[in-house]
Amino acid sequence: MKNFTYTGSPARIVFGSGRSADIAAHVEALGCHRALVLATPHQKADAEALSERLGVLSVGVFAGAVMHTPIEVTEKALKVVKDTEADCVVSLGGGSTTGLGKAIAYRTDLPQVVIPTTYAGSEVTPILGQTEGGRKTTVRNASILPEVVIYDPDLTLGLPVGMSVTSGLNAMAHAVEGLYAQDRNPVSTLMALDGLRAFRDSLPVLVTSPHDPGARAEALYGAWLCGTVLGTVVFVAGLPIEAITGDFSGPAKRLVVEPAKYTFDRPLGDTGDHQ
Repeated sequence: MKNFTYTGSPARIVFGSGRSADIAAHVEALGCHRALVLATPHQKADAEALSERLGVLSVGVFAGAVMHTPIEVTEKALKVVKDTEADCVVSLGGGSTTGLGKAIAYRTDLPQVVIPTTYAGSEVTPILGQTEGGRKTTVRNASILPEVVIYDPDLTLGLPVGMSVTSGLNAMAHAVEGLYAQDRNPVSTLMALDGLRAFRDSLPVLVTSPHDPGARAEALYGAWLCGTVLGTVVFVAGLPIEAITGDFSGPAKRLVVEPAKYTFDRPLGDTGDHQ
């Protein structure tokens, strides 16, 4: 008999084609009526369209999210939150936008709804990475975990192939690390393995057929699983290495750094039960 401890995530996960159209209902279900939509400058038009869909439930758009969640950007967003009297944030995009929403929630305890458009997986973790003065720090707190995550594969159809692959490899790295985490459990292991399988099956298809709806759905499913693993277990090497080295999210990391990191992780736990 194995000894383990497992705590399930309280986040509400909504998955399926077209499910982002129900955004207003999810905002209202949180008891909120003044949502601030967050995005990067690149996705400003999409955020404005989402804001229009929310109608009277939206107080506007802040399209200033950038990579690594600089504290100065968070402070600008917090001013908009205060000026608009927003009572929740809706983050549309990838890890940069999700990070900004988390940073706001960490400081204000406002509810979050996240609509991911990449495979980052950070939307289902209570982990916030942010930078100040060029130095990256990582915070883990229950208040950082978004309350609702809406996975709509339709919103990933336009994701460039290169970003799809690197984003997917990033998610897979989290799952692999989860297999060797000291506090892993049977549930996190099952999710990690199925997440890896989902990307194994979907990424090769997306390289040749980037608009394949089935492959897009499978990849997004894998992102949810791998991200959930990231939020469930404590990693020994992954996040601390990124905090020290800074921008290590590109292909070079996945192809060069990851194998060495797994070698470092593996001896720390009994891996005999993993195939």
